[in-house]
Amino acid sequence: MQRSYDKTLEITALYEISKLLGSSLNIRANIGGVMRVLSEYLDMKRGTVALRSNNEVSIVSAHGMSQEEIKRGRYKLGEGIIGRVAKHGSPIVIPNIGDEPLFLNKTGSRTAIKKENIAFLCVPIKFKNEILGVLSVDRLFGSKTISFEEDLRLLKIIASLIGQSVRLHIEIEKEREAFLEEKEILKQQLKGKYRVENMIGQSDRMQEVFEAVHRVAPSKANVLLRGESGTGKELVAKAIHYMSARSKGPFIKFNCASIPEGLLESELFGHEKGSFTGATAMRKGRFELANGGTIFLDEIGDLPLSLQPKILRVLQEREFERVGGEKTIKVDVRLIAATSRNIEDLVNNGKFREDLYYRLNVVPIFLPSLRERKEDIPQLSEHFLEKYNKENNKSVAAAADVMNVFMSYDWPGNVRELENTIERSVVMFQGKTIRSSDLPLNIREQTMRAKYPVQMKDALPSAIEDIEKTKILDALKRTGWIQSKAAKLLGITPRQIGYKMKKYNIQESMVTLPS
Repeated sequence: MQRSYDKTLEITALYEISKLLGSSLNIRANIGGVMRVLSEYLDMKRGTVALRSNNEVSIVSAHGMSQEEIKRGRYKLGEGIIGRVAKHGSPIVIPNIGDEPLFLNKTGSRTAIKKENIAFLCVPIKFKNEILGVLSVDRLFGSKTISFEEDLRLLKIIASLIGQSVRLHIEIEKEREAFLEEKEILKQQLKGKYRVENMIGQSDRMQEVFEAVHRVAPSKANVLLRGESGTGKELVAKAIHYMSARSKGPFIKFNCASIPEGLLESELFGHEKGSFTGATAMRKGRFELANGGTIFLDEIGDLPLSLQPKILRVLQEREFERVGGEKTIKVDVRLIAATSRNIEDLVNNGKFREDLYYRLNVVPIFLPSLRERKEDIPQLSEHFLEKYNKENNKSVAAAADVMNVFMSYDWPGNVRELENTIERSVVMFQGKTIRSSDLPLNIREQTMRAKYPVQMKDALPSAIEDIEKTKILDALKRTGWIQSKAAKLLGITPRQIGYKMKKYNIQESMVTLPS
């Protein structure tokens, strides 16, 4: 029997469906609404929309099924009725699913297939020639034979509307993903906008430093780098020089605390032949060597008061005389100074000239300590591990507990201490994976004090003492009881190992030496 259709009801249903599909960007919610309309207007018992993804098609929305049943509705292309329609793109009508072996009932929603007399209609969801998914419905019928032409015609129209909506959703999702990807790229570019060669730092504090370097480098301004020892002031000074118009000129570095006061003037400004005992030839000083480039004076806070007027004159007049000379030498030098001391206190105490301080402090840049930028420790550690593995032709790795210790330690020596720790570990370690127990004792002790503040108030907990004692005994055994070698292996001084041996009453008789 041909089922008669109420055209007004059909048009109303299509109108409602088109409204639903265009109501929002939530494709699943929209399709769920379509399923409800099909049930309400067209006497559908069950219905599903399954969408294709690669070589699989999965139910995304259904009417007359539980969530558990929907989750089970996954088909490979070509599997069952839904899989076949999704693969080949041709409608399939099963007059009675109880008589069709290809009907898999994977969802388990048809519990009485033989008794219910269910017809199953399945049409592809297409956009142009692209198969996007499958629309399927269950219809109940009596004992009479019926035609499904009208059903198929209507379902094809609805599937076409769904196909347009799905394709639009896919395009919107692609644009959204592209937007998010571009946003992430721009975010990373912004995060890495201020990068400095040979310096590592993704933390906000280091990004501020990098930004300052980028801003000050093209200028002629003097720069004062502030920060604890080992924070990378020399690297920043080099970055400023090589990013400036003076990059082709010389970069001369000088540590004001490394030379005896009596030799400082000669080192900085040079001397004439015979100007003092031992001056057998004329010698240019650092300022003269830096002409046309940059001079980096590290630990400027240790500069003697007697030399500060000459430095001030160079900054103001761009001229000086060599020691023992009368000829005035003109220089074009940019000065970058650095200090780990509180230079304001030095000024207040009369140990540093106020006028020189203001000349140096044109652009101050504060470098954070490593404990203030701990989020950079993993990247720094990886860099140093790779560097010293390459230098020593090794392939030493660090266990996860090593990073836990690194992140807990305060690093009073900052990046320099971290680098030295990793270099020592790579050089001295004979295995493949460094563990926290292989790290220097001072690092492990401080980490344990932070972890067990109550127990560590007066002495190390017994567990730590056992670890120390075992490590010392092992080092002594490996070095033939030579304390200096054992201390070097442990990363401590001979004096420290002697103290530890006395503390733990370690005697040579406790160690079985190799025969």
